[in-house]
This record gives sequence, C-alpha cells and structure tokens, in this order.
Amino acid sequence: MPTLYLMRHGQTEFNVAGLVQGHCDSPLTELGCAQARAARRWLAAQGIMPTRLISSPLGRARATLSLLRSELLDGMVESKGDRHDQRRPANPSTPQPVPPLEIDDGLIERSYGSLEGGPRDQVPSDLWDPGEGVVAFGGEGSAALRERMVRTLTKIMHAPGSERVLAVSHGSAVAQFKAAWADRARCPQDVWIGNCFILVFDFDRKTGAFTNTGIIDPTGA
Repeated sequence: MPTLYLMRHGQTEFNVAGLVQGHCDSPLTELGCAQARAARRWLAAQGIMPTRLISSPLGRARATLSLLRSELLDGMVESKGDRHDQRRPANPSTPQPVPPLEIDDGLIERSYGSLEGGPRDQVPSDLWDPGEGVVAFGGEGSAALRERMVRTLTKIMHAPGSERVLAVSHGSAVAQFKAAWADRARCPQDVWIGNCFILVFDFDRKTGAFTNTGIIDPTGA
C-alpha cells in the first residue's frame, strides 16, 4: 500500500520568538537543522528511501527537505564506500536513488493575513485551528485549509511513483490534514506535532482514504 510520510519543517527563528509565520518566512535555527538530520536518521533506521520528496514552496520547508535530502545523498556515498571495505560483507542489493526535490504550492501554510509577523497571542483562538477567525484579517479559514491539504495530498498519492512520499509542510496545515482523517486513525491523535515530527499514513488508492498509523518524533525527545 502506498505510504505518505507527512513532516512538519524544522524549528525556525520565528518559532523561538513566538511570532506568526504563515506565508512569511524565517530561517531554520541550529536545532531546526539538527531535527532535519534526525528525521533522516529515523528514515534510514527504518530502511525507508522515499520515492518522492515534495516540499511546500516556503523557504523553511524547502530548507528542511533540502538538508534531509543532502543527508540521504551522503548516506548513499557512505554505503557505497562500505561495500568496498573488505572488512564488511558485500551488499547484493542495489541502493535506491535519492529522488529530486519537488515543490507543490498546495502544501503551503495557511495565510494569517495581517496577523503575520506579529505575536502568536494576537491570533483568535488556537494558532493552528482558529476556525474561520483569521478570515477577517485576510487569512485562510480552517475549512478551506483542510480541503486544500486533502485535495493536494490525494493528487500527490495518486500520481505515478508515489509509493513512499515524504512531504514537508507546516504546523497548521499538517494538523488540519490529520484532523480530516482522525476517525480512521490507528494511533493516538491527541499528540502535539513538534518540529520535524513525521505523520505516517497508509493511502488506499481505491477509496482515496488516508489512515494515520503513527506520529513519530525522530529526535526521540
């Protein structure tokens, strides 16, 4: 069955400062970079090589996935070196290629309109699920965000080559997608989605349904 690994980006300077990001952007912190590397190590430990790597267009998501992809490439180089090491048994399997980085605008974070760049406590209600409260500020409501994320990821998973997709998106966007399929989940749903957490979904191409089977903190914290 095709599998979606949906990941939130690494920690940013705005995250640390408690500022609303939305469509504006902020660089990854050193911890954010370390979180991306931890995600790569988790994938390697599980023997997972994605067949597609897809990012939101925003810089913090692209930087997270670019770093993770570089780590995957470095890991392949190390593996090739190991096979030439006479102290190690030869690996008869052919390593899977690291796919290119793709961008999909549908994975972008919700817009918070005029609230972006300001303190998080200025957002009506919950930051990640303010309902329709940010629409009055020129932002995107939760219903529209949920529908967009479901439409985007369904399209991605139906496309050729989408057997194991690693998609990097954002906190509110990931939370709304998770909520859309909560009634089918096979793992606890009352989990805070930290930076670089990976949500694992099985995808049924016949029904178009996603089933959340795990929420992973790759840092092990």
